[in-house]
Amino acid sequence: MPIASSTFPDAARASSFPQPPGASSASGYVPPAATMPVRLVCRICAQITTEMVMLASHRIQMRRDRRRTLCHIRQIAMYVCHVALQIPLCEIAKAFGRDRTTVGHACHVVEDRRDDPAFDEFVAAVERTVNSVFRSNGVLGDE
Repeated sequence: MPIASSTFPDAARASSFPQPPGASSASGYVPPAATMPVRLVCRICAQITTEMVMLASHRIQMRRDRRRTLCHIRQIAMYVCHVALQIPLCEIAKAFGRDRTTVGHACHVVEDRRDDPAFDEFVAAVERTVNSVFRSNGVLGDE
């Protein structure tokens, strides 16, 4: 089972957002903010985080402790949604199917772990990637 489908049970639908007539799915089209729900933004952020963790980690370690890795991925994705994209905790909680206090806890955990320079560099890279995906396409307003 792929990681994304265990993080989000219906993750296969996350990449099937509406496209204008004549646009192919490989074109990289991202719809305007009015048609992009927060839930989809959070799912895309989680998928970006998952892919970056898979690039940075060893697959052998991943198999041994999959549950913990999935929790860390979800916590980082929640943190990035809140800090980089400035989505309110309650909206992130709805998108991830969790309680608002769980999202707050995830943000605190990630913030505490950022004392480690390697982890801080990784989270900063995820933030830059997510910002470049959503800000450059006008999905979220420039601030």
